[in-house]
Amino acid sequence: MVSKVKRLLIGRPMKSNELDHEKLSKVKALAVLSSDALSSVAYGTEQILIVLVAAGFTAIWYSLPIALAVLGLLAILILSYRQTIFAYPQGGGAYIVAKNNLGVPTGLLAGGSLLVDYILTVAVSASAGTDAITSAFPSLHGHTVLIAVTVIIILTILNLRGVTESASFIAVPVYLFVISIFVLIISGVIKYATGGAHAHVPEIGTAVSNVSLFLLLKAFSSGCSALTGVEAVSNAIPNFKAPAEKNAAKTLMAMGLILGIMFTGITVLAYWYGIVPDEKATVVSQITESTFGRGVLYFFIQGITAVILFLAANTAYSAFPLLACMFAKDKYMPHAFMVRGDRLGFSNGIIFLGVMSALLVAAFHGNTEGLIPLYAVGVFIPFTLSQLGMMVRWYKLKPAGWQSKFVVNTIGMLTTLTITLIFIITKFSSVWMAFIFLPIVMFVFYRIHGHYMNTADQLRICLDKDKPVIKGSTVVVPVAGVTRAVLHSLSYAKSLTDNVVAVYVGFDEEEIHRMEQKWEEWNPGVRLIVLRSRYRSILRPLLKFIDTVEWKTASTDHITILIPQFITKHWWQALLHNQTSFLIRSYLMNQKDVVVATVPYHLNK
Repeated sequence: MVSKVKRLLIGRPMKSNELDHEKLSKVKALAVLSSDALSSVAYGTEQILIVLVAAGFTAIWYSLPIALAVLGLLAILILSYRQTIFAYPQGGGAYIVAKNNLGVPTGLLAGGSLLVDYILTVAVSASAGTDAITSAFPSLHGHTVLIAVTVIIILTILNLRGVTESASFIAVPVYLFVISIFVLIISGVIKYATGGAHAHVPEIGTAVSNVSLFLLLKAFSSGCSALTGVEAVSNAIPNFKAPAEKNAAKTLMAMGLILGIMFTGITVLAYWYGIVPDEKATVVSQITESTFGRGVLYFFIQGITAVILFLAANTAYSAFPLLACMFAKDKYMPHAFMVRGDRLGFSNGIIFLGVMSALLVAAFHGNTEGLIPLYAVGVFIPFTLSQLGMMVRWYKLKPAGWQSKFVVNTIGMLTTLTITLIFIITKFSSVWMAFIFLPIVMFVFYRIHGHYMNTADQLRICLDKDKPVIKGSTVVVPVAGVTRAVLHSLSYAKSLTDNVVAVYVGFDEEEIHRMEQKWEEWNPGVRLIVLRSRYRSILRPLLKFIDTVEWKTASTDHITILIPQFITKHWWQALLHNQTSFLIRSYLMNQKDVVVATVPYHLNK
């Protein structure tokens, strides 16, 4: 039944040689890997205005020069990451760049920040998409968490079906969103030019007494949330069809161009129409209503905006599993993240991302505004370290034309560092958790790495000296009575060695006497050792007996504890029986240096 449900949800298993068919074309990659960056158009301008309106309505004209500064930073980042793509075509982005050029700790900080950021990406996208829906249907405001978590579950299942299948599904709404926003911008410009918009807005350059540099920097840093997701292409180069790095670079440039045009258009329209943030209606919702009214086009654009905000999470679903796999290869995350699932995706990474982001949405009660500052800090730390790493690379290698590349990365590093500091200073109350969480994440990385190194040291053998030691065998069979399961186990034990002993733990003299009589009558050819337990514990006397056997025979024999266990036909039937065999096996495997084996006997009813 479980297998049938799994096949229904994620499809048939794929062969390993079908992996090449899972590579992405530029058209599909743009949809999958740019959905996060493009979707930020829906809230980037709004984040700027939320800060500015604190100084009054007349301050909203500052959104235009701030948007211009954000566009300048976008251009720098696009150029910088284009260089990273060609320098590190194996992918990994900031993690690989920082690790190779700045050292392992810096690489872990960059990579750890990105992993956390991808979890936040899914949470923010789901929350922002829910906000778009509740803007159109206010009656759903009380169900934001349920809607967001449901969408995360759907996206997780979709990505478990494979990269190509999820890309085919996502491409249509992503391109519909881009077309819709372009139609909205063109229609809005035409309406304004023809006098259809009559909002009284402050002129550019109007003096605002209570606007401080601190406020402007805070608004700029908030607007930079529109740049999150730019790095995803450089992280996911292995997902592209050959030539991977060239296709990735073209996809990155196309993403930057489309994002720049849409962000500029929405910001300009918001200013012309005198839009201010509203808890019950997003900025895009207000612009759309002002341009088209509350008709079919309004609901279509709101619907497709909600869909793209939800699908923005798919960028993280594409990049997180790949980055987690790289961490796992370097032994900083569990090896389970390297395992490909039935559909050739890194399914453990996909499931982990879905679970963590759903928990985050629930913890923040679906509050997008509360998540965005933490989300932006998580991505600007890798931005800065990646630029610094590339600077070091150019300076060390000094390839032809390295000076211009060095300048581009230097400008990028200084700019992103400045924004990171602005975020920390202006929004410390929202981002302080990063200073606690990131050190914890790095501590976990080091603990995992230490475990793998210690395990490798203890398991490593000397090929010249270490050879198998041939010993005899002593088999101890714990029995609870005279049953067919015990018969089955003793038959197997005697096929291994003649040195077999059965052990029975009794709680009172009467039941011990009955057991001894029945065993003598049965006479299986195996000696029965009876252990008396005053405190009704099976494990304690059994462990003492095993200690005695070890003391006597460990130097000459391998000691095997062979545990009889009957297996019920249906899972619910197992709940009706004591799981003593399971407890004995679990405890012995963790406490004793003996071989522990189970002999199953399957019931047929």
